[in-house]
Amino acid sequence: MLKLDHIAIAAETLEEGRAYVESALGVDLQPGGQHGHYGTHNMLLGQEDGLYLEVIAVDPDAPKPDYPRWFDLDRFSGTPRIGNWICRSDDVVATVADLPQAGTPVALSRGIVRWTMAVPPNGQLPYDNCFPALMQWQSSPTPPEVLPASGCRLTRLVIRHPDASQLNTDLAAYLDDPRVVYEVGSAGIIAHFDTPSGSKVLR
Repeated sequence: MLKLDHIAIAAETLEEGRAYVESALGVDLQPGGQHGHYGTHNMLLGQEDGLYLEVIAVDPDAPKPDYPRWFDLDRFSGTPRIGNWICRSDDVVATVADLPQAGTPVALSRGIVRWTMAVPPNGQLPYDNCFPALMQWQSSPTPPEVLPASGCRLTRLVIRHPDASQLNTDLAAYLDDPRVVYEVGSAGIIAHFDTPSGSKVLR
């Protein structure tokens, strides 16, 4: 089975992403770090229920890799927005054997944190990146276990796509989370939160 792990906000720069999330949710992000394998960096926000949120962008100080970056960041442009949702597995290799469209498992690290994530060869997940990225933590403690609580709680994650019904069918046997709903429409992801200052939305 899969469990919702975190949500990734893509941005052209980390500062733009930070400003968007902090303005929308009314809370401060925490420093993250660099992902040397893909030449990206991030900032983080702890949430309730063992979830977290990350803002991720291309690291301008990192060498460009000879292969596509994850989260489709090589093609990203425009204002910050939810680019991906990420689910964790206790055995990502076995899960990817069942869901090969998720990509190839890649061993990754950020400082002392280690994990394996399935990444498609072109960096683009199916269903216009509305298919979840699949991962498995390989070190402890994990970010959601150590990030300071922000008082934000995810209440609803809307996965919107023209083929939402088929996407739901693809994932139904692996993910059972009442917060995740599928809607037919233009491709995009919308997250609803309870925050210390009321109900807020990221999209």
